[in-house]
Amino acid sequence: MKEKDLHKLSGFPKDKMGKILGYDDDEMKMPSKIIEMGLLPDTAFRILYQAPFNGPMYVEFGEEKSRIALREEEGNFIIVEELN
Repeated sequence: MKEKDLHKLSGFPKDKMGKILGYDDDEMKMPSKIIEMGLLPDTAFRILYQAPFNGPMYVEFGEEKSRIALREEEGNFIIVEELN
């Protein structure tokens, strides 16, 4: 996979399908809620809405179409790729 195919969740385009690949947590600062809420590797997702002024992003994920709000700093821990 080419490096340019990888994104952080916080910079992923709205209304496109993506897949979580893993986490950027070298400094062990990632909030545990990311995993507890089910944002696990190989999970499909899409960004439904990005609030203005660095507000939360609303993410729909998984087969059951769960929805959560994440802050930009939380989205920066999640490495994703776009699905075709």
